[in-house]
Amino acid sequence: MPTFPFGMGGEVHILSGLCSYNDLGDIMTKAKYASFLFICFITLLFLIEKAHVHLTFQELPLLQKVIYIDAGHGGRDPGTSYGNLLEKDLNLEIAQVLQEELTKKGAIVYMTREDDTDYSEAKDYKKKRGDLTRRIQMIEKENTDLYLSIHINWYKESYWKGAEVLYSNTNSNNKILGDAIMKRFIKDLKSTRHLTPTDLYMYNHTTVPGVLIECGFLSNPSERTLLQSKDYQKKLSMSITNGIIDYLRQCDEGTCSGNNDTGSAHTSIQLPPYRSLRID
Repeated sequence: MPTFPFGMGGEVHILSGLCSYNDLGDIMTKAKYASFLFICFITLLFLIEKAHVHLTFQELPLLQKVIYIDAGHGGRDPGTSYGNLLEKDLNLEIAQVLQEELTKKGAIVYMTREDDTDYSEAKDYKKKRGDLTRRIQMIEKENTDLYLSIHINWYKESYWKGAEVLYSNTNSNNKILGDAIMKRFIKDLKSTRHLTPTDLYMYNHTTVPGVLIECGFLSNPSERTLLQSKDYQKKLSMSITNGIIDYLRQCDEGTCSGNNDTGSAHTSIQLPPYRSLRID
């Protein structure tokens, strides 16, 4: 049992977190007693605050993190499609569910678009390039911690499936972020895809850490059904959110340098090339 000397030959015992006189009957002066109670009170406040901070991190691990979500395509650019099912619409649906999940964890979330919008202008010689440039400007304008570009894949052979992450080497942390999310896809969604580099315009020209997320294949019948399901969209969003938490934990531990490839989510299976629809 810890004790503290407190003058006049007496001792103050700490019993179950409570301050009391010792059993020798010594009485503190009022001034010393008041000072002691004040110290106890401040200590108690400190412990409560420390517990609160720990609890806050557990419940809100993304507190005050600024995240930009880019729902790919929009407006005149439908992205890939299957009949009347357009990628741009699914991208926005998934982005909105992801926004909700990130917000629950304390993040400040911005969206490049919240409706069927294309940011190209009449003066743009290349319409798609104008649209992408303005998305980059939105992301760079805020004090953004990271961005996520949401897309859906397509390939001519319908058996290909699985969510995957692509990253640019523009920022050394892109690969670390991508790897953390890809590991979650492998674990949570049983994806057989892998982390892949990309040199597409938007990602090569965005300096903020971020990745391109291909949520699945619209060309695969079973995945096409899943991607339209609210339950699966939420599962996908939770997996992305947990990947971001994993990434930020690495950064807090000082390992978020972009130079460590240990434990990478790469696989050795043969994969089709990334599908990229460009409209200029």
